[in-house]
Formats: sequence, C-alpha cells, structure tokens
Amino acid sequence: MSDPSYDLQVALVAALRSAGALPEVVGGRIYDRVPEAAAFPYVSFGPSQVLPDKAGCIDGAEVFVQLDAWSRSKDGFGEVKTIGRAILAALDDQDLEVAGFDVIVFELQGLNYLTDPDGLTRHAAVTFRALIQPAAQ
Repeated sequence: MSDPSYDLQVALVAALRSAGALPEVVGGRIYDRVPEAAAFPYVSFGPSQVLPDKAGCIDGAEVFVQLDAWSRSKDGFGEVKTIGRAILAALDDQDLEVAGFDVIVFELQGLNYLTDPDGLTRHAAVTFRALIQPAAQ
C-alpha cells in the first residue's frame, strides 16, 4: 500500500481555494500548521488516518481526513456553519484529482459544530472518507 494522504491533502487545498464561497469567507487561510497570529476565520487540517484497502489485485487505501473551521465571529455559529457549508459544497461527492491516484469515493463522514473551551471560538469538524488506489498505468 502506498500512502496517498499527502497527495490528497494537496488536492483538497486546491479544491478549497478554487471553489464557491470558501475563498470569500476565509481568503487563502487554509493551513496545515496554523501560524501563531492567524486571523479568524480559517480552515486547518486535523487528524487523518490511512487504512489498507486490499481486494483482489487492488492495493488501495481508505483515508479519513478531518478539516477544521474556526471562527470568533460575534454572530456565534453563523460564520463557522457558513464555512462548513462551503467545505461540503466544494468537496462532498466531488471528483477530486489526486496526483498518482484514482479517487473512487470521496464523501462526508460527519460534521460537528462545537464551542471551544475558551468560550469565544466556534469550531466545525468536518470528516471525509476516501477510497483511493494508485492510478492505472
């Protein structure tokens, strides 16, 4: 099994930066590692997991990836839910082009809206599931 998670991350960033309302809401603030003084709102990569998906002659992977949206808007959950909706519109069940791999399935696994312990920050945790295999030669 080869690990497609980094190539998938690159494709996700490209899709999020080019799609719909997300650029209007967060601009280019999509981070792997969030800078200390990052302006709100923004999107960051959360945990991911890669599991082997071997069947017959396929040497694929099942990948779970979490995208996190962060807001400190005075309207409470409104801004972070707008970002969550834009992430879904850009990614859920979309045809993603991942270098060196074929994406068989890319779908929403779950969406949670949370208030962080600081009481100021609203957080959306959006988890996707992907079935990926090396590109046909």
